[in-house]
Amino acid sequence: MILSDSIVALSSGRLPAGIAVIRISGPRTRFVVETIAGGMVKERAAAYRKLIATDGSVIDHGVVLFFPGPGSFTGEDVAEFQVHGGRAVAAKMLETIAGFDGVRHAEPGEFTRRAFLNGRLDLVETEALADLVNAETEAQRRFAVRNAEGAQSELYAEWRRRLIHARAMIEAEIDFADEDDVPGSVSDAVWSDVRAMIGEIDRHIDGFRAAEIIRDGFEVVILGAPNAGKSSLFNALAKREAAIVTDEPGTTRDLLEVVLDLEGMRVRVTDTAGLRAAPGKVEAIGIEKARAKAGGADLLLLLEDMASPVDPGAVPSDAPLLRIGTKADLAGGELLVDRAKLYDAVISIRTGTGLSDLLAEVGRRAAASVGDIGDVLPSRLRHVELLKDANDHLRTALAGHERSQELRAEELRLASDRLGRITGAVDVEDMLDVIFSQFCIGK
Repeated sequence: MILSDSIVALSSGRLPAGIAVIRISGPRTRFVVETIAGGMVKERAAAYRKLIATDGSVIDHGVVLFFPGPGSFTGEDVAEFQVHGGRAVAAKMLETIAGFDGVRHAEPGEFTRRAFLNGRLDLVETEALADLVNAETEAQRRFAVRNAEGAQSELYAEWRRRLIHARAMIEAEIDFADEDDVPGSVSDAVWSDVRAMIGEIDRHIDGFRAAEIIRDGFEVVILGAPNAGKSSLFNALAKREAAIVTDEPGTTRDLLEVVLDLEGMRVRVTDTAGLRAAPGKVEAIGIEKARAKAGGADLLLLLEDMASPVDPGAVPSDAPLLRIGTKADLAGGELLVDRAKLYDAVISIRTGTGLSDLLAEVGRRAAASVGDIGDVLPSRLRHVELLKDANDHLRTALAGHERSQELRAEELRLASDRLGRITGAVDVEDMLDVIFSQFCIGK
């Protein structure tokens, strides 16, 4: 797709910085480089040049790179100017470049959108690129890289190829049943493959929860009676005084959250109000929030004061649970030895006893919850919805023994269409603004 205008943006991080990267893409790119850099530079090779404004003044000295289309990120001519990362330098470069006729400032995600429109990326690879830019943990990075390299797209494309082939065989049987080069009956083979594909897609959809944990985090909720040491543990994990700690029961009344990186996994830990039978009106609201949060947790840490245990009542969740004995430094002696058998872990915030072991266990469980990060998983809810829709059409086709082959073939076409919409192989214009608006300007 040839676009008439060119776009420019700062593509590096927040200023000031050591280096600022100004990127331009479009048909005016070569002219801009020739004008600002005092002549054309060698393709795909760094050139150190004096950068000149249109009034003849020197903006800066920097590195210029030129990538001719279609072998560039966007599929168009692309150039990058690497200049000193001061705000004034970057602003002058952007002002100068955007001052050329046919060049304008880019909108969020517009470089990546052009890459999609020019066939350099499909939609799944585009979304994976956004995940890679936003990755905060090693698991997120590995997951995003695998999808950006096309693993997810290849899976959907293979399913779509199988459906197109199945539909072609069914239609060939309908139209040319008496021809010698068309098998007498292909139905058994076609419908056997459709049945297998339904199972493959169902198993793939089941992996979405693991993908959610990788992208959004493994949910850990701290529960326990008032003064069980929940907020003290929370502060120790946050490595700051994030929660108020007092001897007065019921101090914590709202949900507090901290995000940790454990074993390369994003782990969200939530501190909650102490659970007890007769709370005050405001405290009761906090307890209700605690119960609701626990209901969606991936792991619960149920804390109990070993020196002065209080029953918190029924645990409001079916999530896996670790029983944690707290204040081990106060229990001491035979009491500690005797009561330690009741818990999965024993800790003391004051001395640090057991904290590293507890963190290691939480990290291990977080990693185990997603299995092999190398697995191909659906990375977006829209993928899951379209996959379920595709399977509904496949099930309809498979169950329609009494229906004509033409109608069953149409169900295969509709299923193929849904798979195509995931990668953008068929019309998805209504989704593009939503997808690309998630990117930062310059990407």
